[in-house]
Amino acid sequence: MKIATTQTAVSKDISKNAALIREVIADAVAEGVRLISFCEGALSGYSKVQIATPDDWRSFDWDRYETELKSIADLCGTLGIFAVVGGAHRLSATELPHNSLFVFSDSGDLLTRYDKRFLSNSEVNGWYTPGVDPIVFEVDGFRFGCAICIESQFPEVFMEYERLGADGVLFSSYGIPEHFQIALRAHAGLNCLWISAATPAQEARKGPAGIVGPDGNWTALCHASNTTGFITSVLDRRDPRYDVPLQKARPWRAQARLGEIYREKMTTDSRSRNKNGY
Repeated sequence: MKIATTQTAVSKDISKNAALIREVIADAVAEGVRLISFCEGALSGYSKVQIATPDDWRSFDWDRYETELKSIADLCGTLGIFAVVGGAHRLSATELPHNSLFVFSDSGDLLTRYDKRFLSNSEVNGWYTPGVDPIVFEVDGFRFGCAICIESQFPEVFMEYERLGADGVLFSSYGIPEHFQIALRAHAGLNCLWISAATPAQEARKGPAGIVGPDGNWTALCHASNTTGFITSVLDRRDPRYDVPLQKARPWRAQARLGEIYREKMTTDSRSRNKNGY
């Protein structure tokens, strides 16, 4: 199955963001892409950047925003593609929004939504309300989870998705600096997952959008420039490059974590218990 990840320019203009997202979706469909993901805040804009102050949420044009979300969903249904789009999710009038990823199906439905759980210090103290649950959804027999930005620094997020049987994680961020890139490669290799990483075009020089294979190596990278674009990769469990991570390492690690293969080999030898002897 072919997936794509993007780097699109993000502005304060919701309709402009939406038009660009729809354009990129259409271009990806022409290349046979089944699932495409966009960066954190791709439609709504991101806090501290397009959303300049927390008070801006009070004047945010939620009606226009939700109309554009539905227009993207409709396009996915028309073109037969799954899309994951970053944006804010409105709560009640007294609550700050979630920082979210909206998952649209190829039938034009809102399949599910991921709400960022591990917020940064500034986010949790003025910009967003944290989410609670991981989400996993399926496309053509492949299972995907979602993660956002600073969650790249929390190994438990990716370990959890491995335990939930995900084949890949769709990671969206407002920038992918070098330490995020290192972490994503490590999470992919340690958990034997594909990880796609989306970023805004204006942040791509710090780290472009790309896709990491389950061996921890990049399979595709966009240009490190401030131009809108996307990159694709084919997910194939039978690819010889991934024989060790997918057919050997991942099943073995799952068995090893249960512990029985070690318990049955444990010893009562006194030399094992004595930690002070040579």
